[in-house]
Amino acid sequence: MSRSVEFYGGEDRNAYIHRAWMRRGVPDHAFDGRPNIAIANTASDLSPCNTHLDEVAQSVKNGVYEAGGVPHNLPMVSLGETTMRTTAMLWRNMAAMAAEELLRANPVDGVVLLGGCDKTIPALLMAAASVGIPAIVIPGGPMLNGTFRGRPLGCGTDVWRLSEEVRAGGLSNREFRATESSMIRSRGHCNTMGTASTMAFMAEALGMTLPGIAGTPASDSRLLERSHATGRRIVELVHGGVTPADIMTKEAFHNAIVALAAVGGSTNAVVHLLAIAGRLGVDLSVDDFDRIGGGVPLLVNLQPAGQHLMEDMFRAGGFLAVLREVRGLLVEAPPTVAGRSLLDELEDWEIWDSDVIRSADAPLQRDAGIAVLRGNLAPAGAIIKPAAATPGLLTHTGRAVVFDSVEDMRARIDDPDLDVDADSVLVLRGCGPRGYPGMPEVANMPLPRKVLERGVRDMVRICDGRMSGTAYGTVVLHVAPEAAAGGTLALVEDGDLIELDVAARSLTLHVSDDELAARTVAARLQDAYAAPTRGWEQLYIDHVQQADAGADLDFLVGATGPGVMRESH
Repeated sequence: MSRSVEFYGGEDRNAYIHRAWMRRGVPDHAFDGRPNIAIANTASDLSPCNTHLDEVAQSVKNGVYEAGGVPHNLPMVSLGETTMRTTAMLWRNMAAMAAEELLRANPVDGVVLLGGCDKTIPALLMAAASVGIPAIVIPGGPMLNGTFRGRPLGCGTDVWRLSEEVRAGGLSNREFRATESSMIRSRGHCNTMGTASTMAFMAEALGMTLPGIAGTPASDSRLLERSHATGRRIVELVHGGVTPADIMTKEAFHNAIVALAAVGGSTNAVVHLLAIAGRLGVDLSVDDFDRIGGGVPLLVNLQPAGQHLMEDMFRAGGFLAVLREVRGLLVEAPPTVAGRSLLDELEDWEIWDSDVIRSADAPLQRDAGIAVLRGNLAPAGAIIKPAAATPGLLTHTGRAVVFDSVEDMRARIDDPDLDVDADSVLVLRGCGPRGYPGMPEVANMPLPRKVLERGVRDMVRICDGRMSGTAYGTVVLHVAPEAAAGGTLALVEDGDLIELDVAARSLTLHVSDDELAARTVAARLQDAYAAPTRGWEQLYIDHVQQADAGADLDFLVGATGPGVMRESH
């Protein structure tokens, strides 16, 4: 018996109530056992990257109806990375929990997941994994390329670059302001290889989208065409009883990690993939990203690691053309939601512009995988994206310049008396899952003005928070345990020597164990930690895991299943 029939079937009072209140334009045959499909829709005017998803939802509805199903728009918590304070990551787990509970509580047999901005696809996949009903993802797609004075503007990436030029005195505030409407010129999420683009590709690599849809620009009519096809396909998945656990196996996560390196994807994918795997019971660790991604070449010449933008990548052949070049590193996984294996889907895809998508024989970089660092400063690991770093800084030793919070950093970073030079290592702490909370995207902290004015554009930076997938630089992030969880990061003092050696996968604080044991956490740091007394923030801090475990809530790990809730009428 389908889940919807458990709600609608029968002649008792409860079945009457369920049917009667749904008869607002829904035909009588909607209750006869045909698949009822939820369209988990994260459209919101306050999530700018997702504003077009209502139009996408309509195409999905058409496809569901055509295949004999009954579609239902189901609005979801929508997280806009650019507008929410403190950080959208604080609410990823809340959005996942809300989606999970709504899907379990309602009379639906399958779900189409509509996401765009960074946290929406991960949250929806976490929810679908926990509920275990048939599901399929539609990524909302990137915005069109922006240009300013004849050169392309990368959404996000050029914000970091241009803002530093303003601080260095090379660009006026008037000119900086003039780039705004040029950079954001259409619907869709960031057009660089930021977290939104990355997670769209991760969804496809995991097998959760129709082939070739990830990376389709939001304004491209082919997105609506493929959304219609997705509506048809989810009905077939319900009839076949195919669930996310059938598709997102350990092998599928292996392929996603290979894909992450090949496209030069966001470091945020690490915490998201770990969280999704945790919901499924898949044994995935942060070390798998180094083990599997090590030696994978970077093939996509996109900002922030390269030059071009997402519209160019789509034109040049798209995501599956990239995967075809590294198919020897992929493993056989279960069929995707389309019914064929990922490897089988690669045969028909080609590269049409070798400057945008390189061949495996001529990559941008030979080894582009995310590196996992360990040492006394990060016993549970920290990560760095070498593809976005300055090669000469991947082995570096420097004096620590320590900031105890985002506010402390902003107050002092441009102080002319700050004791800093180009060789210093900037340390920002109190920004982990518990400390801020939510791991804000602040790890790529701005460089001190006095250093910028000397022409320096990169320094080693270390943080227990995250950075935007659109950002770049030699940034060590996701340090675990974080300072607020008792990590060594809380004991670093100005002037301590810190050694980064990416080739050796090490991050070392050159302070003896005895000296560290004698140190105490500064009161100013403890005072900066989040200290909520109620609400979601309190629940989050009490239960959030560390970055190396995906920063999910400990009581949400694992799946509960699709069981229908108890009747209350």
